[in-house]
Amino acid sequence: MKKTNKCLPEINLIGLKVRTRKSNELNPETAKIGQAVENYFQNTIAQDFSNRTKPGTTYCIYTEYESDENGEYTYFIGEEVDCFDTIDPRFSVLTIPSSDYVKFECGPGEMPTVCIQAWEKIWQMPESHLKKNRTYRADFEVYDERAIDATNTTLDIYIGIQGHI
Repeated sequence: MKKTNKCLPEINLIGLKVRTRKSNELNPETAKIGQAVENYFQNTIAQDFSNRTKPGTTYCIYTEYESDENGEYTYFIGEEVDCFDTIDPRFSVLTIPSSDYVKFECGPGEMPTVCIQAWEKIWQMPESHLKKNRTYRADFEVYDERAIDATNTTLDIYIGIQGHI
């Protein structure tokens, strides 16, 4: 995984969200993320979003952490929008505040394996490898044109860190 540091501006998103925890996601009977992702893509949810800034670029955000990656968190899947003027009540909104991140370019590989393996590596990293402490405010994956082929996907994972880069 290629690692770089980034400072990103605020990002406004519209999408779907579920509340879960890592231990639930490891059990197919209690997992919620896969169902949310399936619903999002099979029902072409993003087609109904207003004010899309990058149609086809999907964000998968882990936010509202109870504690760290082992506690409860909110999983949000959606797209970036330039404003929240017209929001369909079926959807949720999320604003990721401007922050510093460690960005990991992951892949290419087959989905979901490339994503799962990347997160496993990140979870095993000592915080010193991230250079700063994680904020647990918002971590996210970005799927753009490099992720169109599910057998040869490249994605970016952003881990929120404290301080200035």
